[in-house]
Amino acid sequence: MARPRSEAPALTTPTARPVPAPPGPGELADVLVIGSGPAALAIAAALVERGLRLEALALDDPAAPWPNTYGIWGPEADRAGLGHLLAHRWSDTVSWFGPEPTSHGIDYGLFDKRGLQQHWLELLAAAPVVWHRGRAVAIEHHPAHSVVSLAGGDHLAARLVVDASGHDPVFVQRPEGEPIAGQAAYGIVGRFSAAPVDPDQFVLMDFRADHLSAAERQAEPPSFLYAMDLGEGRFFVEETSLALAPPLPNPLLRERLLRRLAHAGITVEAIEHEEFCLFPMNLPLPDLEQRVVGFGGAASMVHPASGYLVGSLLRRAPDLAAAIAAALSDPALDGEAVARQAWEGLWPLELRRRHALFRFGLEKLMRYPEDQLRAFFTTFFAMPREEWSGFLTNTLPLPRLVGSMVRLFATAPWSVRSGLIEQRGRELGLLARLLAP
Repeated sequence: MARPRSEAPALTTPTARPVPAPPGPGELADVLVIGSGPAALAIAAALVERGLRLEALALDDPAAPWPNTYGIWGPEADRAGLGHLLAHRWSDTVSWFGPEPTSHGIDYGLFDKRGLQQHWLELLAAAPVVWHRGRAVAIEHHPAHSVVSLAGGDHLAARLVVDASGHDPVFVQRPEGEPIAGQAAYGIVGRFSAAPVDPDQFVLMDFRADHLSAAERQAEPPSFLYAMDLGEGRFFVEETSLALAPPLPNPLLRERLLRRLAHAGITVEAIEHEEFCLFPMNLPLPDLEQRVVGFGGAASMVHPASGYLVGSLLRRAPDLAAAIAAALSDPALDGEAVARQAWEGLWPLELRRRHALFRFGLEKLMRYPEDQLRAFFTTFFAMPREEWSGFLTNTLPLPRLVGSMVRLFATAPWSVRSGLIEQRGRELGLLARLLAP
C-alpha cells in the first residue's frame, strides 16, 4: 500500500532567526515524532505507553483522513490485538497462477482506516501528546538534545527525534546512487455490472492475462489483479506490478485494469474512490549512525519482496519504543549513544540480514517474465503455509528463512532455478550484505 510522500528539505539551519538556548528540563520533550500517518501514530502510541513525554509535528491536521487502504493478514492483526479494527475480513483467500485458483487458507483483512487512526489518536490524546503543525526545514544537534527548525521560524526541542514522515523522509539519510524499484498500482472502489470476484472472496494475485495479446505479454512487464468483495455490491479492484525500475506508469495500469474487466464482460458502473499507489520496494537501509531515528517507510521498513508494511509497524513499534525508553533512562548516554541504541533496537543484525536476503530475492523476481513469475509463485505457495506466510510477513527466523528458500530452489522448475542462478550486475553485492549488512 502506498505511503504519503513528504517533501525533503535542505538540512541547513536558517540564519534569519537564532536557535534558542537549550530548554530547561521541564520544557524538553523526550521524543519529537515527525509525521501523522500510520507509522508516526504507531510509534507515538508505543512511546507514550512507555511513559515518555512526547511531542509530534505534522504538516497537516493529524486527524485528516488517510487516503490509502491498508491490508494485513488476519493473524497479524489478531496478534496485535487490533482484529476488531478490520472493516473487512475474508476467509476465502486465493491467487491465480494458472487455470485453477490456489487457496491460501489464511484470513486477510482490510483495516477500517478511520477506526485505526482514531484508536491511536485517542491513546495520544490521553497521554497527552502535544501536536505542532508546520514544515521542518532544518535540525541542529546538541550533546543531549536536538532542535528542529520550522518554516515559520519556530523551534522544537527533544532529547531524540523520530522521523516517521514516509519513504521520502524529512531528515533520515540513506545511501544514494542505487536503483530504486517501485511498486505501482491503480485501483477502483465502486460498483460493477457483474462481480469481479466471487462473493466474500479476496484475491491476492491474479496473473491471468488473456486480455493482453501474445505480443504484449511477451514484450511488456507483467501485472496482476488484487481484488476483494467489500459487500453490498461494492468491490475493490486494483491492477498492480510487483516492482520495477522504473515502475509501470499509472495510465498503463488503468488501461490494463479496464481491459481485464472488459475481457470478462464487466463494466464500471460507479467509482467511489480511485487509488494511485507508488512506493519504493528495495530501499537500502538508512545510515544507522545518524542522530535522527527513522520508523516506517523512512526507515526502509517496507518488505522488499512483498511490499507489506503495516504488520511490521505493529510488531516493531514496541521494540523500538523499548529501546528508546531504555536509552533515555541511562544518564550516561549522550544523544549520539541514545540514537545508536534506538537504531539497534529497530534494525538488529538478524533483521538487517533478512532485509538483505529479501532485496536479493526482489532483484531476481524483477527480471522474470510472466511465465516464470507464475511458475515461481506456484512453487512458493506450495511450501508449508507457515513458511510462505512467514516469508511474506518477515516473521521467519533467518535460519528457517534460508532453509525455506533452499527448499523452494530444490522443488522449483528449471525455468525458475535458472533465473535464480543467473548473475547479472547487483546480485552478488546484495547477497554479500547477508553476511555483512
